[in-house]
Amino acid sequence: MTMQTPNNQTDFLTIFFVATVCIISGGLIGAVTNIVNGKISPYYYQAIMHWDFEDIWSAAIAQGILEGLLYGIIFSLIFTITFGLRQIIKLISLVFICWTLGGLLAIFLATLSPDFYKAHFPMTPSDKTEMIKFAWVGGSIWGGMIGGLLSAVIGIVMIKNNWRQGLVV
Repeated sequence: MTMQTPNNQTDFLTIFFVATVCIISGGLIGAVTNIVNGKISPYYYQAIMHWDFEDIWSAAIAQGILEGLLYGIIFSLIFTITFGLRQIIKLISLVFICWTLGGLLAIFLATLSPDFYKAHFPMTPSDKTEMIKFAWVGGSIWGGMIGGLLSAVIGIVMIKNNWRQGLVV
């Protein structure tokens, strides 16, 4: 398979577009996940972030956007260096899958052994419903972070393989 001759202007615009999509996606992921998490357990943010004010939900969304944009910038740098437009949707999906699995795993652990969970996460509320909500938010955040790391690694591998095959130009 032969590689096409690159067009420098097109390549630059494509890379710029990919970088921009990565950064915006990070902010959107942070917003969406914290819209859900902030509604599920405002107490989580009070306990972990030491927030003692009204409207924790809005602050959680803003925090998610900020952190998401920062992660998006880091991911953008890694991803655009290896370059791959077609893979972005797959990798964003992986972050959301890991976010969901992390939340579900934490709920499972908190339900399976509440005492064990509370011993490892001392700020966990005693009320069973609040404990499950708290577990979801903490687990989903960790899941999302792990998903972001996995996406970066998998993205590099996918692009490297596509580049070798001449599929990325």
